[in-house]
Amino acid sequence: MKNPQNNLIVYGVKHPYRIREIAAQAGLSAATVDRVLHNRPGVRESTAREVHQAIADLDRQRAQVRLAGRTFMIDVVVQAPARFSAAIRAALEAELPGLRPAVVRARFHLLEPGGPRDAVAALGRVAGSASHGLILKAPDVPEIVAAARRVPAPLVTLVTDLPTTRRIAYAGLDNRAAGATAAYLIQQWLGDRAGDVLVVRGRGEFRGEAERAAGFRAEVGERRRLLEVVDAPDDPGTIGPVPRTVRAVYSMYAGAGGNRAVLAAFQGRGYDVFVAHDLDHENVALLRERKISAVLHHDLRVDLRRACHAILQANGVLPGPVRTNPSAIQVITPHNAPPVEF
Repeated sequence: MKNPQNNLIVYGVKHPYRIREIAAQAGLSAATVDRVLHNRPGVRESTAREVHQAIADLDRQRAQVRLAGRTFMIDVVVQAPARFSAAIRAALEAELPGLRPAVVRARFHLLEPGGPRDAVAALGRVAGSASHGLILKAPDVPEIVAAARRVPAPLVTLVTDLPTTRRIAYAGLDNRAAGATAAYLIQQWLGDRAGDVLVVRGRGEFRGEAERAAGFRAEVGERRRLLEVVDAPDDPGTIGPVPRTVRAVYSMYAGAGGNRAVLAAFQGRGYDVFVAHDLDHENVALLRERKISAVLHHDLRVDLRRACHAILQANGVLPGPVRTNPSAIQVITPHNAPPVEF
Protein backbone atom coordinates (compact mmCIF):
# COMPACT_ATOMS: atom_id res chain seq x y z
CA MET A 1 0.00 0.00 0.00
CA LYS A 2 1.29 3.47 -0.83
CA ASN A 3 2.35 5.74 1.99
CA PRO A 4 -0.53 8.27 2.25
CA GLN A 5 1.99 11.00 3.14
CA ASN A 6 3.55 10.85 -0.33
CA ASN A 7 2.23 12.64 -3.40
CA LEU A 8 -1.28 11.33 -3.89
CA ILE A 9 -3.65 11.15 -6.83
CA VAL A 10 -7.20 12.49 -6.67
CA TYR A 11 -9.12 11.03 -9.60
CA GLY A 12 -5.95 11.10 -11.70
CA VAL A 13 -4.71 14.54 -10.53
CA LYS A 14 -1.35 14.62 -8.76
CA HIS A 15 -0.72 16.95 -5.84
CA PRO A 16 2.07 17.37 -3.26
CA TYR A 17 0.02 17.88 -0.06
CA ARG A 18 -0.19 15.77 3.07
CA ILE A 19 -3.57 14.43 4.17
CA ARG A 20 -3.57 16.59 7.29
CA GLU A 21 -2.90 19.73 5.20
CA ILE A 22 -5.87 19.00 2.97
CA ALA A 23 -8.04 18.11 5.98
CA ALA A 24 -7.20 21.38 7.72
CA GLN A 25 -7.92 23.37 4.55
CA ALA A 26 -11.24 21.58 3.96
CA GLY A 27 -12.32 21.53 7.61
CA LEU A 28 -12.79 17.75 7.44
CA SER A 29 -11.27 14.82 9.29
CA ALA A 30 -8.13 13.16 7.99
CA ALA A 31 -10.06 9.89 7.70
CA THR A 32 -12.68 11.49 5.45
CA VAL A 33 -10.02 13.05 3.25
CA ASP A 34 -8.23 9.71 3.04
CA ARG A 35 -11.44 8.03 1.81
CA VAL A 36 -11.91 10.71 -0.87
CA LEU A 37 -8.29 10.55 -2.01
CA HIS A 38 -8.46 6.78 -2.43
CA ASN A 39 -11.94 6.83 -4.02
CA ARG A 40 -13.44 4.64 -1.30
CA PRO A 41 -17.22 4.32 -0.91
CA GLY A 42 -19.32 6.00 1.75
CA VAL A 43 -18.43 9.64 0.90
CA ARG A 44 -21.02 12.18 -0.23
CA GLU A 45 -20.41 13.97 -3.54
CA SER A 46 -20.49 17.33 -1.75
CA THR A 47 -17.73 16.16 0.59
CA ALA A 48 -15.59 15.04 -2.34
CA ARG A 49 -16.07 18.49 -3.92
CA GLU A 50 -14.88 20.11 -0.69
CA VAL A 51 -11.68 18.05 -0.82
CA HIS A 52 -11.08 19.01 -4.45
CA GLN A 53 -11.71 22.67 -3.61
CA ALA A 54 -9.26 22.47 -0.71
CA ILE A 55 -6.55 21.14 -3.04
CA ALA A 56 -7.23 23.94 -5.54
CA ASP A 57 -7.01 26.50 -2.71
CA LEU A 58 -3.71 25.03 -1.57
CA ASP A 59 -2.39 25.29 -5.15
CA ARG A 60 -3.18 29.00 -5.27
CA GLN A 61 -1.68 29.65 -1.86
CA ARG A 62 1.43 27.72 -2.82
CA ALA A 63 2.01 30.30 -5.56
CA GLN A 64 1.74 33.03 -2.92
CA VAL A 65 4.32 31.25 -0.77
CA ARG A 66 6.73 31.25 -3.72
CA LEU A 67 6.34 35.03 -3.93
CA ALA A 68 6.72 35.75 -0.22
CA GLY A 69 9.94 37.44 0.74
CA ARG A 70 11.27 37.77 -2.81
CA THR A 71 12.22 41.11 -4.30
CA PHE A 72 11.85 41.78 -8.02
CA MET A 73 13.44 44.78 -9.76
CA ILE A 74 11.52 46.08 -12.77
CA ASP A 75 12.93 48.78 -15.06
CA VAL A 76 10.52 51.24 -16.65
CA VAL A 77 11.78 53.07 -19.75
CA VAL A 78 9.34 55.71 -21.01
CA GLN A 79 9.85 58.27 -23.76
CA ALA A 80 6.92 60.68 -23.51
CA PRO A 81 5.99 64.22 -22.46
CA ALA A 82 6.64 64.83 -18.77
CA ARG A 83 2.96 64.83 -17.80
CA PHE A 84 2.41 61.36 -19.31
CA SER A 85 5.61 59.98 -17.79
CA ALA A 86 4.43 61.29 -14.42
CA ALA A 87 1.08 59.55 -14.91
CA ILE A 88 2.85 56.24 -15.62
CA ARG A 89 5.04 56.62 -12.53
CA ALA A 90 2.04 57.43 -10.32
CA ALA A 91 -0.01 54.54 -11.72
CA LEU A 92 2.75 51.97 -11.20
CA GLU A 93 3.60 53.19 -7.70
CA ALA A 94 -0.10 52.91 -6.81
CA GLU A 95 -0.15 49.30 -8.04
CA LEU A 96 3.06 48.06 -6.40
CA PRO A 97 1.52 47.46 -2.93
CA GLY A 98 -1.14 45.26 -4.51
CA LEU A 99 1.52 42.89 -5.85
CA ARG A 100 2.36 41.63 -2.35
CA PRO A 101 3.50 39.19 -1.06
CA ALA A 102 6.07 39.79 -3.81
CA VAL A 103 8.13 42.91 -3.21
CA VAL A 104 8.40 44.72 -6.54
CA ARG A 105 10.66 47.72 -6.89
CA ALA A 106 10.79 49.98 -9.94
CA ARG A 107 13.66 51.90 -11.51
CA PHE A 108 12.30 54.69 -13.71
CA HIS A 109 14.08 55.95 -16.82
CA LEU A 110 11.80 58.81 -17.90
CA LEU A 111 12.90 60.47 -21.14
CA GLU A 112 11.61 63.49 -23.00
CA PRO A 113 10.43 62.96 -26.60
CA GLY A 114 13.18 63.19 -29.18
CA GLY A 115 15.53 60.97 -31.11
CA PRO A 116 16.34 57.38 -30.18
CA ARG A 117 19.73 58.08 -28.57
CA ASP A 118 18.49 58.56 -24.98
CA ALA A 119 16.24 55.50 -25.13
CA VAL A 120 19.04 53.36 -26.56
CA ALA A 121 21.36 54.52 -23.76
CA ALA A 122 18.74 53.74 -21.10
CA LEU A 123 18.14 50.28 -22.56
CA GLY A 124 21.88 49.68 -22.55
CA ARG A 125 21.98 50.45 -18.81
CA VAL A 126 19.08 48.05 -18.20
CA ALA A 127 20.81 45.32 -20.24
CA GLY A 128 23.87 45.59 -17.99
CA SER A 129 21.94 45.52 -14.73
CA ALA A 130 20.32 42.82 -12.62
CA SER A 131 16.76 43.33 -13.81
CA HIS A 132 13.81 40.94 -13.52
CA GLY A 133 11.79 42.72 -16.19
CA LEU A 134 11.44 45.73 -18.47
CA ILE A 135 8.35 47.85 -19.20
CA LEU A 136 8.97 49.95 -22.32
CA LYS A 137 7.14 52.83 -24.00
CA ALA A 138 9.24 54.08 -26.89
CA PRO A 139 9.12 54.72 -30.65
CA ASP A 140 9.19 51.71 -32.95
CA VAL A 141 12.47 52.53 -34.71
CA PRO A 142 15.32 50.14 -35.62
CA GLU A 143 17.81 51.52 -33.07
CA ILE A 144 15.41 51.12 -30.15
CA VAL A 145 14.21 47.70 -31.32
CA ALA A 146 17.82 46.50 -31.53
CA ALA A 147 18.62 47.88 -28.07
CA ALA A 148 15.50 46.27 -26.58
CA ARG A 149 16.52 42.92 -28.08
CA ARG A 150 19.80 43.12 -26.15
CA VAL A 151 17.97 43.28 -22.81
CA PRO A 152 17.87 39.73 -21.38
CA ALA A 153 15.02 40.46 -18.94
CA PRO A 154 11.38 39.77 -19.93
CA LEU A 155 9.99 42.75 -21.86
CA VAL A 156 6.44 44.14 -21.83
CA THR A 157 5.61 47.01 -24.18
CA LEU A 158 3.29 49.68 -22.78
CA VAL A 159 0.65 51.80 -24.57
CA THR A 160 2.47 51.55 -27.92
CA ASP A 161 3.74 48.22 -29.19
CA LEU A 162 7.10 47.13 -30.58
CA PRO A 163 6.05 43.77 -32.04
CA THR A 164 9.41 42.91 -33.61
CA THR A 165 11.15 42.88 -30.24
CA ARG A 166 11.15 39.74 -28.12
CA ARG A 167 8.43 41.17 -25.92
CA ILE A 168 6.36 38.69 -23.93
CA ALA A 169 3.21 40.85 -23.92
CA TYR A 170 1.76 44.24 -24.82
CA ALA A 171 -0.18 46.23 -22.18
CA GLY A 172 -2.44 49.00 -23.42
CA LEU A 173 -5.24 49.90 -25.78
CA ASP A 174 -6.11 48.30 -29.07
CA ASN A 175 -4.98 51.52 -30.73
CA ARG A 176 -6.57 50.84 -34.10
CA ALA A 177 -9.93 50.30 -32.39
CA ALA A 178 -9.38 53.51 -30.42
CA GLY A 179 -8.86 55.50 -33.63
CA ALA A 180 -11.98 53.96 -35.16
CA THR A 181 -13.93 54.84 -32.00
CA ALA A 182 -12.81 58.47 -32.26
CA ALA A 183 -13.94 58.59 -35.90
CA TYR A 184 -17.29 57.03 -35.01
CA LEU A 185 -17.94 59.62 -32.29
CA ILE A 186 -17.01 62.52 -34.57
CA GLN A 187 -19.23 61.20 -37.36
CA GLN A 188 -22.15 60.81 -34.96
CA TRP A 189 -21.74 64.32 -33.57
CA LEU A 190 -21.28 66.03 -36.94
CA GLY A 191 -23.98 64.05 -38.69
CA ASP A 192 -24.72 65.44 -42.14
CA ARG A 193 -22.98 68.77 -41.50
CA ALA A 194 -19.99 69.58 -43.68
CA GLY A 195 -16.58 70.05 -42.13
CA ASP A 196 -12.97 68.90 -42.19
CA VAL A 197 -11.23 67.10 -39.30
CA LEU A 198 -7.95 68.22 -37.76
CA VAL A 199 -5.88 65.20 -36.69
CA VAL A 200 -3.10 66.07 -34.24
CA ARG A 201 -0.28 63.57 -33.79
CA GLY A 202 3.27 63.56 -32.48
CA ARG A 203 6.57 63.70 -34.31
CA GLY A 204 7.90 60.41 -32.95
CA GLU A 205 7.59 57.04 -34.68
CA PHE A 206 5.18 55.59 -32.15
CA ARG A 207 3.36 52.58 -33.57
CA GLY A 208 0.36 53.30 -31.33
CA GLU A 209 -0.23 56.66 -33.02
CA ALA A 210 0.14 55.14 -36.48
CA GLU A 211 -2.42 52.48 -35.55
CA ARG A 212 -4.84 55.11 -34.19
CA ALA A 213 -4.48 57.13 -37.38
CA ALA A 214 -5.09 54.06 -39.54
CA GLY A 215 -8.20 53.10 -37.57
CA PHE A 216 -9.49 56.68 -37.78
CA ARG A 217 -8.95 56.93 -41.55
CA ALA A 218 -10.56 53.56 -42.18
CA GLU A 219 -13.71 54.53 -40.26
CA VAL A 220 -14.02 58.01 -41.82
CA GLY A 221 -13.33 56.77 -45.34
CA GLU A 222 -13.99 59.35 -48.04
CA ARG A 223 -16.67 61.20 -46.11
CA ARG A 224 -14.43 63.96 -44.75
CA ARG A 225 -11.13 65.64 -45.51
CA LEU A 226 -8.48 65.05 -42.84
CA LEU A 227 -5.86 67.69 -42.09
CA GLU A 228 -2.97 66.09 -40.22
CA VAL A 229 -0.74 68.25 -38.03
CA VAL A 230 2.43 67.14 -36.27
CA ASP A 231 2.55 68.68 -32.79
CA ALA A 232 6.21 69.20 -31.94
CA PRO A 233 6.90 68.36 -28.29
CA ASP A 234 9.22 71.32 -27.77
CA ASP A 235 7.06 74.00 -29.39
CA PRO A 236 3.44 74.51 -28.30
CA GLY A 237 2.88 77.03 -31.11
CA THR A 238 3.27 74.64 -34.06
CA ILE A 239 -0.42 73.89 -34.67
CA GLY A 240 -2.18 77.07 -35.78
CA PRO A 241 -3.75 78.75 -37.53
CA VAL A 242 -6.50 76.24 -38.31
CA PRO A 243 -8.50 76.59 -41.58
CA ARG A 244 -12.10 77.69 -41.10
CA THR A 245 -13.30 74.53 -42.82
CA VAL A 246 -12.24 72.47 -39.77
CA ARG A 247 -15.22 71.57 -37.59
CA ALA A 248 -13.78 68.67 -35.59
CA VAL A 249 -10.53 67.70 -33.87
CA TYR A 250 -9.02 64.32 -33.09
CA SER A 251 -6.06 64.90 -30.80
CA MET A 252 -4.17 61.64 -30.39
CA TYR A 253 -1.12 63.49 -29.04
CA ALA A 254 -0.62 66.97 -27.59
CA GLY A 255 2.92 68.27 -27.15
CA ALA A 256 4.38 70.82 -24.77
CA GLY A 257 1.30 73.03 -24.66
CA GLY A 258 -1.20 70.18 -24.27
CA ASN A 259 -4.67 70.40 -25.75
CA ARG A 260 -5.01 74.01 -24.63
CA ALA A 261 -2.39 74.78 -27.27
CA VAL A 262 -4.53 72.96 -29.83
CA LEU A 263 -7.56 75.00 -28.78
CA ALA A 264 -5.57 78.24 -28.96
CA ALA A 265 -4.96 77.56 -32.65
CA PHE A 266 -8.67 78.16 -33.31
CA GLN A 267 -8.14 81.81 -32.27
CA GLY A 268 -11.49 82.17 -30.56
CA ARG A 269 -13.68 80.71 -33.29
CA GLY A 270 -15.89 77.70 -32.84
CA TYR A 271 -15.72 74.01 -33.65
CA ASP A 272 -18.26 71.25 -33.16
CA VAL A 273 -16.40 68.22 -31.81
CA PHE A 274 -13.10 67.63 -30.00
CA VAL A 275 -12.02 64.07 -29.14
CA ALA A 276 -8.80 63.56 -27.19
CA HIS A 277 -6.86 60.80 -25.45
CA ASP A 278 -5.86 60.24 -21.81
CA LEU A 279 -7.65 61.43 -18.71
CA ASP A 280 -5.00 63.72 -17.27
CA HIS A 281 -5.77 66.77 -15.15
CA GLU A 282 -5.76 69.13 -18.13
CA ASN A 283 -8.22 67.04 -20.15
CA VAL A 284 -10.55 66.60 -17.17
CA ALA A 285 -10.61 70.39 -16.73
CA LEU A 286 -11.27 70.88 -20.46
CA LEU A 287 -14.11 68.35 -20.34
CA ARG A 288 -15.72 70.21 -17.46
CA GLU A 289 -15.30 73.49 -19.35
CA ARG A 290 -17.06 71.83 -22.33
CA LYS A 291 -14.07 72.55 -24.56
CA ILE A 292 -13.47 68.83 -25.17
CA SER A 293 -16.39 66.63 -26.22
CA ALA A 294 -14.97 63.27 -25.15
CA VAL A 295 -11.75 61.66 -23.94
CA LEU A 296 -10.81 58.12 -24.92
CA HIS A 297 -9.36 56.71 -21.74
CA HIS A 298 -7.74 53.49 -20.62
CA ASP A 299 -6.76 52.73 -17.06
CA LEU A 300 -2.97 52.93 -16.80
CA ARG A 301 -3.11 51.16 -13.45
CA VAL A 302 -4.73 48.15 -15.10
CA ASP A 303 -2.14 48.21 -17.89
CA LEU A 304 0.75 48.32 -15.43
CA ARG A 305 -0.76 45.66 -13.19
CA ARG A 306 -1.00 43.36 -16.21
CA ALA A 307 2.56 44.23 -17.21
CA CYS A 308 3.86 43.33 -13.75
CA HIS A 309 1.86 40.10 -13.66
CA ALA A 310 3.30 39.10 -17.05
CA ILE A 311 6.84 39.72 -15.77
CA LEU A 312 6.19 37.69 -12.62
CA GLN A 313 4.76 34.89 -14.76
CA ALA A 314 7.85 34.99 -16.98
CA ASN A 315 9.98 34.69 -13.83
CA GLY A 316 8.07 31.53 -12.91
CA VAL A 317 6.48 32.79 -9.70
CA LEU A 318 2.89 33.26 -10.92
CA PRO A 319 0.97 30.49 -12.65
CA GLY A 320 -0.57 30.55 -16.09
CA PRO A 321 0.56 31.50 -19.58
CA VAL A 322 1.53 35.07 -20.43
CA ARG A 323 -1.15 36.67 -22.61
CA THR A 324 -1.81 40.05 -24.20
CA ASN A 325 -5.22 41.39 -23.22
CA PRO A 326 -5.79 44.91 -24.58
CA SER A 327 -7.44 47.41 -22.24
CA ALA A 328 -11.06 48.42 -22.63
CA ILE A 329 -11.69 51.80 -24.28
CA GLN A 330 -13.60 54.10 -21.96
CA VAL A 331 -15.45 57.09 -23.46
CA ILE A 332 -15.41 59.91 -20.91
CA THR A 333 -17.73 62.90 -21.39
CA PRO A 334 -18.46 65.94 -19.19
CA HIS A 335 -21.19 63.84 -17.56
CA ASN A 336 -18.97 61.03 -16.27
CA ALA A 337 -15.70 62.90 -15.84
CA PRO A 338 -14.00 62.57 -12.44
CA PRO A 339 -13.24 65.60 -10.30
CA VAL A 340 -10.31 67.69 -11.52
CA GLU A 341 -8.26 66.60 -8.50
CA PHE A 342 -8.43 62.84 -8.89
